Order: sequence, then C-alpha cells, then structure tokens
Amino acid sequence: MSQDNRELARRWMDEVWNQRLEPTIGDMLAPNVIGHAEGNVDIRDVPGFRAYRSALLNAFPNLRIEVEDVISSGDDVAVRWRVCGTHDGDGLGIAATGQPVEFWGMTWLRFSDGRIVEGWDAWNQGGVVQRLQTGWAASRAPASPGVHAASRTP
Repeated sequence: MSQDNRELARRWMDEVWNQRLEPTIGDMLAPNVIGHAEGNVDIRDVPGFRAYRSALLNAFPNLRIEVEDVISSGDDVAVRWRVCGTHDGDGLGIAATGQPVEFWGMTWLRFSDGRIVEGWDAWNQGGVVQRLQTGWAASRAPASPGVHAASRTP
C-alpha cells in the first residue's frame, strides 16, 4: 500500500501542479478533503482546493514542482519538493513583481482508498513574500543544491 500511495503522491504533484490537469483533482481528492496550507488557509472540499490552487497559479503562472524525495508509512506520504517559477501575477498579497523564485517545501498527504483525504503544506510563504517585496528573490538563488536562498546572508 505504501508504494502505491507514493506513486499517487508523485502523480498528484506532476499532474495537478506541473501538467495542470483539472480532472486529476476530482479523481484524486476525496469530496470532503481537508487541507492545511500556508498562511492559515484551511481547505474543506474540492472547490476550496481548486480556488487555493488557482490563486497560487495566478501568482506563479509558470510554477514548476520538482519532487526531490517521497517517503511513506501506511496511508501517509511525505513529499519533499522544490518550486521554480516567476511571480508574474498578483497574488500572495502583493502585486506581480516579475521576479523569479525558487523555494523548497514539504507536503504530507493522507490517503484512503486511493484518494487524498487530508493534506498539509509547509513552504515558508512569509519568507517568499518578504523576498519578493525586497527584490531579494532573484539575486539570491542557491549556489548549489541544498543551499536555500532564505538561509544565505544578504
């Protein structure tokens, strides 16, 4: 079961975020899904997730997620990922800056009968917004893998 759930988590990240396949959302989310997202956002159903996703994709229209690692235990799957994109749309409480961004995060998904019933995202939204507001995001890309822009000295 854990291996199947890991494959489902990878499918979710690729099809929903990278390929932008709307039908996958309905196929993979339980109707009463519960989501806990950055910025104290609670998602209570599929339309709520669609609105959340739409807002992020509006802010970062070329957002691309690279899955770096996936681990699982039973129905729970943790995904460590890296995002690249450009802040070309209004979102995250600020007007579009046109700045490229790169940030890391994790998603924890709970599956039941092959569908996501609950999920948690953590990616330091506040730090990303701060870097966009100060113009630091574009000039502080990591020098090497594993060195995060947020941990570098300005």
